[in-house]
Amino acid sequence: MDRAKVLIFFGPPGSGKGTQAGRLSASLKIPAISTGEILRHESESGSEIGRTVSAMLSSGQLVSDSVMNEVVAQRLQRADCAASCILDGYPRTALQARALDELLASRGISSPTIFEFAISPRDVVARLERRRQCSRCGRIFGASNKRQPVCEVDGAPLVRRTDDHPAAIHERLRLYKQNAGELARYYRVGDYHCIRANRAPDDVSKQIFSALNLNWASPAFARRQALTAGAAL
Repeated sequence: MDRAKVLIFFGPPGSGKGTQAGRLSASLKIPAISTGEILRHESESGSEIGRTVSAMLSSGQLVSDSVMNEVVAQRLQRADCAASCILDGYPRTALQARALDELLASRGISSPTIFEFAISPRDVVARLERRRQCSRCGRIFGASNKRQPVCEVDGAPLVRRTDDHPAAIHERLRLYKQNAGELARYYRVGDYHCIRANRAPDDVSKQIFSALNLNWASPAFARRQALTAGAAL
């Protein structure tokens, strides 16, 4: 990979972007930046932009393109992004994609490498209804048959996210579909890879690593690395 390279993971909620971003981040030692986590962090920070984000989220609005662009631009200024990074959940619109291209060009960074996670709505719904999140560290797990499922990392209880209920899932899929087609058309002219995301996580990882001309480590090693990697904001 280039020294300064941005990797973009985009796809519907539940397509496995976060899992794969964590694995690649642990392997390459680069930050995996979840825009959802950035927004939550900003909302809790009390900063001027954080108050704007908080007001939008509490009113049920989507965060505007201009605010998202500013939040991401601030995050990319941090030292850990000097070499490379993974963006999970941004850009979500063609306008955001154009703004990101302009930002990268102004910093002498090459155009991003795109991974689209392709998966059917039916598979997404099935996955999200099983998904659980650590109440402490925020890591995501599939629901198990344990009576009281706990996080494999810190032992905290696993809970269902408020947006992982059927009505919320279908609304998130509707919002994603509004912009996904235009975003895919915008990026397909560049360094673009379509990932079959309905496969097992290890198989999805192999697709991504192969596209980057990297050797996929053993599944056990990759899982340990992903679990021990800290959440990057």
